[in-house]
Amino acid sequence: MSLVSKFATVGGATLGSRVLGFARETLMAAALGTGPMADAFYAAFRFPNLFRRLFAEGAFNAAFVPLFAKEIEANGPDGAKRFSEEVFGVLFTVLLLITIVMELSMPLIVAWIIAPGFVGDAEKFDITVELAIVMFPYLMCMSLTAMLSGMLNSLHHYFAAAVAPVFLNVVLIGALGYALHAGASPLDTAWYLSWGVLAAGLLQMAVLYAGVRHAGMKIGFRRPRMTPNVKRLLWLALPAAVTGGITQINQLIGQMIASTKDGAISALQYADRVYQLPLGVVGIAVGVVLLPELARALKGGHEREAGNLQNRSLEFVLFLTLPSAGALWVISDEIVRVLYERGAFGTETTAVVAGTLAIYGLGLPGFVMIKALNPGFFAREDTKTPMRITLLSVVVNCILAVSLFPLFHERGIATAEAVSGWLTAIFLFATLVRRGHWPLEKALAWRVARLVTATIIMAVSLHYASGALADRLAPTSPLLDQVSALAALVVLAMGIYFGVAFLIGGADLGMIRRNIRRKAAVKPDPADGGE
Repeated sequence: MSLVSKFATVGGATLGSRVLGFARETLMAAALGTGPMADAFYAAFRFPNLFRRLFAEGAFNAAFVPLFAKEIEANGPDGAKRFSEEVFGVLFTVLLLITIVMELSMPLIVAWIIAPGFVGDAEKFDITVELAIVMFPYLMCMSLTAMLSGMLNSLHHYFAAAVAPVFLNVVLIGALGYALHAGASPLDTAWYLSWGVLAAGLLQMAVLYAGVRHAGMKIGFRRPRMTPNVKRLLWLALPAAVTGGITQINQLIGQMIASTKDGAISALQYADRVYQLPLGVVGIAVGVVLLPELARALKGGHEREAGNLQNRSLEFVLFLTLPSAGALWVISDEIVRVLYERGAFGTETTAVVAGTLAIYGLGLPGFVMIKALNPGFFAREDTKTPMRITLLSVVVNCILAVSLFPLFHERGIATAEAVSGWLTAIFLFATLVRRGHWPLEKALAWRVARLVTATIIMAVSLHYASGALADRLAPTSPLLDQVSALAALVVLAMGIYFGVAFLIGGADLGMIRRNIRRKAAVKPDPADGGE
């Protein structure tokens, strides 16, 4: 299976999850808007999500996958199974202890980390604490799920791991649908959602465990022991946790600052949900697929193949994210209005969320490039360098967020995150090139310049087209007219971008169909079950 085909497999599953995520957020906007219960739920949910990114997705994609791949290469499936069981025993025990401590400390955590701005509102503060207590065990479920996902990705079974997040959206859509049908109060709706998060975590873990067994890797529980392999994993995972969670860290910082303004947290969340669609479909797909592929190429001593994998991945992400960034900048108002403006979500809220989304759009290529650049370090078992770069960008984000929020509110938070993302991407790329780990290609540089040109032409055309359709996109127009007009703009933008990109040489059929399979000289992997 070619690298693009693998990207498409993971990206397609992620797209399904993101589309359901839009449906979830649309129902959320109608049920809660940017009211106090929306702020309380999103603030409480952000905390287990932060730890999930720090200690689960980022750490395991960065540390577990290369070590698991090494075990398969050196000791076969039996060695990989033994390593997985050692990690599972330690991980389960540590997560159980973390969960107990966090549950007991939740009032202090909310007051000092999650939402210090809620302290002055006793009811909002207490509800946030209670919702966080219900949802925090989601971290334990998702951390174990992340380990199982890493195993499946290393075995080249990408779809099951990518489709698992769909269950969270399905469960929460069910909870919101029931709340709206029953006319539940905002408080009851928040409770339904919180219990839904916990149920979805258990369901995702069960599905991934079944997927691992189907892939032929039956793991059991071992008494936790600090074996050399586990120590190596922890040594790599701790800095990788910080690196993998850069977006979540910056968002938590933004949330802490935004908690001082009513409605700001939920406004940031609604904007975040929209730009997460291209970030998830492209960025996560590339990050998930590229790391095990790159790790195996490097373990086999195939440096030229590794360089080709990196350049083709960067080419692929920019080909898809540059037009997304241009579209989010130009028609953010129209996107937010069609997706959210109904029920408790009014015209003023649309303006705030749309302005925030436009700025997130400018940061999108940087956010996605990080996903394509980090594997260049992680596959070489270097997690400290990207951690140092990440910490620098976090400092920049803090300074900018604190400085800009009093002036621009939610837009200031988005600006800080976008600048931080681009800074991280630039430093990661420069470091890989300086070390000789990323072979530069003149053809790639010229192609990217042409893609930028195609994006600018598309954005200008989209600006004039949205003006021509202003009447059909107005808030007073029927929803069907708004949806059809927005769909027309999207189709027009795609036609112009792809047409210009192919016309001026920013893309060609060879780029799309290019064979990026591993070279025949690479030793076949006995554990490769395909997907």
